[in-house]
Amino acid sequence: MRVAFDSRPSADQYGVGRYSHCLLAALRATADMESEIVETHRPRGADVYHSPWLQGAVLRSPCPMVVTLHDLVPLKARGEYLRTGMRLQLRYLAVQRAVRVIVPTHAVASDAVARLSLERKRIVVVPEAPAPAMYARTDAEVAAVREELRLPEHYLLWVGSMRHPDPRRQIAKLAAAPREMPLVLVGPTGAWARELRNVMLTGPVTDDKLAAIYTGAHALVLPSDDEGFGLPTVEALACNTPVVTCEVSALKEVLAGRATFVECGDMEALLQAAEQARRPAPKPPPWTWADAARATWATYGAAVNEASAWRTKAIGMCRSPVGARP
Repeated sequence: MRVAFDSRPSADQYGVGRYSHCLLAALRATADMESEIVETHRPRGADVYHSPWLQGAVLRSPCPMVVTLHDLVPLKARGEYLRTGMRLQLRYLAVQRAVRVIVPTHAVASDAVARLSLERKRIVVVPEAPAPAMYARTDAEVAAVREELRLPEHYLLWVGSMRHPDPRRQIAKLAAAPREMPLVLVGPTGAWARELRNVMLTGPVTDDKLAAIYTGAHALVLPSDDEGFGLPTVEALACNTPVVTCEVSALKEVLAGRATFVECGDMEALLQAAEQARRPAPKPPPWTWADAARATWATYGAAVNEASAWRTKAIGMCRSPVGARP
């Protein structure tokens, strides 16, 4: 099987980029001798095309298309997003034409059925996992990174991209809420983020440093009012760091019994719970990127087989005599 994989988002260390990079590496590691991954968003000549992000979905794919849909936040909160023009509508139309749609949680699967009218049988739930580098680091590693980045001994942590303000993440509200511990924000920043007061910004860091930052944090906070999976939460748990987040369907599905939940929008309760967090943190869900890759390979096979069966049926119907029943 020859798979065209749109690897363009892989250069980004966070969010969809993290997913694309980790999945691509795992796909290569689990591929059989008869399978091949080609990094391209021009899938001509491939047996199946996988777009790991919405922006790579195409209306007329020359081969069966698989699309990963991470969430449907822009459709669920149209008034808060400017990306709801014609281009976004065409992307979602392309998703509707995909042979298979991969989602990270059953919560997103339900949203896809409700918001895009997708048939449930075309949707495959494939959870995400911590990157291989995300594990609890030694005291020496934590101390070295703390000294290099001038981090305090005790701090709360948030991880993600801050290039553009995202209404669902509520970072400005989090920064402005009262707390005792310093708040460290990790990830690439835009001008708006650099204007936040009473926070520490590290900018982008390597995975090894990120793992040390996770390990050294008192707790990870995730104040989002909507998420498709919440990858930083399982990364934090993999580094033995407690997680405090909001009562969002996908997060409750992923983190059941592994995190402290507060009401969405209640920043004071979120920060208070984070400051009261205690170690050891529960272990993350046992799912790995190798598991995700194997499930994705199976999805590719199902997409190819379904498309082949449809073409065979269509050819048979075209060859039936005029007036004959198919």
